[in-house]
Amino acid sequence: MRRDSPILLPALVLIAANAALAPPARGQSPLPSPPQATQPADKSEIKRLILKDGGYQPIVKFEVQGDRVRYLSAERYEWEEVPSSLIDWPATEKYARERSGPPQVSAAVKGIDAEAQAERRKQEELTPLVAPGLRLPETGGVFLLDVFRGQAQLNELAQNGGEVKRNMGGNILRSTVNPLSSQKQTIELKGQHAQVQSHVRDPLLYIAIDQDADDAAGPQPPPTTTQKASKPPPQNPQDRFRLVRLESVAKKDVRIVGNIKIAVYGKVRPEEKFVPARVETFSGPWLKVTPTDPLEPGEYALVEMLEENQINLYVWDFGVKP
Repeated sequence: MRRDSPILLPALVLIAANAALAPPARGQSPLPSPPQATQPADKSEIKRLILKDGGYQPIVKFEVQGDRVRYLSAERYEWEEVPSSLIDWPATEKYARERSGPPQVSAAVKGIDAEAQAERRKQEELTPLVAPGLRLPETGGVFLLDVFRGQAQLNELAQNGGEVKRNMGGNILRSTVNPLSSQKQTIELKGQHAQVQSHVRDPLLYIAIDQDADDAAGPQPPPTTTQKASKPPPQNPQDRFRLVRLESVAKKDVRIVGNIKIAVYGKVRPEEKFVPARVETFSGPWLKVTPTDPLEPGEYALVEMLEENQINLYVWDFGVKP
């Protein structure tokens, strides 16, 4: 029996290995390499694998192993595999960027938000903050900011109608002595004390009054003037509102807002005791009145000057009683 040489088999193996490593002959195509899996730049942000057929797999994490992707399913919480060629990597990365970035807000939503902010700013102007936890009401009015036992308080001042009283005796006497002497009248408020009393000598007054409100409120008493009352009030806040010191008359139980001298030819000259104060725009329609110096204890009123030598007989009275 013929037997092969034991050296022949190793030689054949060596020849086959060299042939595999040798470059391909001219005109012969090289063998294709196995496909390499494409990996995203940042794996930590990817929570969903988007498939090329439009589906997706929610995942907790994943890893690429050759041409396959091994992922931990967020639904079943088990490790599963899928061919890398089935995954749409650009769509997967795009979804991850959109999810990690700031939320996209549509133009319509931005418009609504801008309108809401504008409305909120307008509301804050109508109801400004005057002390911690205290805001002026949207309805307007006249309010006094007081401090009682260390706590700020807002007190609304009601409008009090003054009455014009003629001093006929004195007038007749003067007319007898001097026909050109003026006729004297007084504007009086009933009672010796106002309902609202400030516990501090430097109260602040806040005013928000619609100039057209008087027309809707019905007939009002005539202003103390010989001019027409149809003219609008002065626009300058400093000229429109004044603080007046009232004079109490105990025997008549009244407070005198001021004296008015009316000459025989009709000229009106008010003689109020004005108190120095600063009137300035505060917020929205609100004005702020600040006394220049601390007020002495007593009775006061906020008066409205309608025109030159005109006074609104309706005043806002208050007292100072520290």
